[in-house]
Amino acid sequence: MKFDPSRMETDKVYKLLSGSVVPRPIAWVSSVSNEGNLNLAPFSFFTVASRNPPMLCISVGPGVGERRGTVKDTLENIRETKEFVINISSTPLGNKVQQTSENYPSDVDEFTEAGLTPVSSDKVKPMRIKETPIQMECVENQIINLGTDHLIIGEMVMYHINKEFYQQDYKVNLERLRPLGRLANQFSEIKHLFKLPDDTLK
Repeated sequence: MKFDPSRMETDKVYKLLSGSVVPRPIAWVSSVSNEGNLNLAPFSFFTVASRNPPMLCISVGPGVGERRGTVKDTLENIRETKEFVINISSTPLGNKVQQTSENYPSDVDEFTEAGLTPVSSDKVKPMRIKETPIQMECVENQIINLGTDHLIIGEMVMYHINKEFYQQDYKVNLERLRPLGRLANQFSEIKHLFKLPDDTLK
């Protein structure tokens, strides 16, 4: 079978992409508006963009459902303040991640809705999620308009990790982290870790 995306509706192409590029890590992004409204939302179009300086990127799509035709609060807040935090969730927090993906009005605090604890960051204004194992404070490097979406690239300026998830030599204990992954409209947990006989991937 083969599909020509130029002859397909966007949502059908999205289904093929989100079901093929898997599993995807989830960036649980916290931001704040100029008025001080806290915002929290998950994004699975997310990865590392640069080693030096350390940069991360997320792709933010347009509003959906009743907010179709609008700009998502995360994008608007980062445009305004140039700052955000990427929190890394563990599987036990999955229901709360899903809850913060709902289409809340801009003045609703998702921290409160999901029963999460905001804690101050060191170098940026957006709050971190206390319950998450890892938080990365970021400042905007650039925002690139790509079709219907916006690629946000941020430089990591501070890294936080709960000590129980840290291993020696700057490594993360992945078995304890239990990272939450996204597969199409489902989620995954990595339970079996192994090395390939000829592990040359970097």
